[in-house]
Amino acid sequence: MAGMWHSRRRGAVASGLMLAAMIFFLMIFPSMIFPALIFPSNIFFSLLAARDEPTIEELKARVADASLRDRPQLCIQIAERQLATTDKLYLEGDSEKGRAAMTDVTAFAELARDYAIQSHKHEKQAEIAIRKMVRKLADMKHLIAREDQEPVQKTIERLEQIRDDLLAAMFQKGDKK
Repeated sequence: MAGMWHSRRRGAVASGLMLAAMIFFLMIFPSMIFPALIFPSNIFFSLLAARDEPTIEELKARVADASLRDRPQLCIQIAERQLATTDKLYLEGDSEKGRAAMTDVTAFAELARDYAIQSHKHEKQAEIAIRKMVRKLADMKHLIAREDQEPVQKTIERLEQIRDDLLAAMFQKGDKK
């Protein structure tokens, strides 16, 4: 039994020495090791994430086939993606395409509201997501040209109305029993 303890101890010491040698090597030659470890993993994970994420068109096609319970989530996902596209397009100076994408944001936020109220599922998540969209649009409004701010403000107002509808559905005034 005592011999077994020593062999385990020798293994632990050897592992510790190996770890110390690796740390020492990394301290001396960090530029040689880290690029070899970091870049392939970044490429792998970015390819993996890009492959798993469906396109906006695929999500739009899924909405019709999804159950009523799953539709609010899909619509919010589409609206969030379109909002990211809107932001990108406005910052690139392509306001026409930005307005078209912003129209989708409003349309799919309305659909998410309608499906959430009908199914009584995901109302809170939809309200939170729409509140975040309003904040992002308000931030974006300050970064774009003055002539492009009016449609953004109208979208903000429409999203706030959609959010108010969701809140009214969640907290209905009625007879308490």
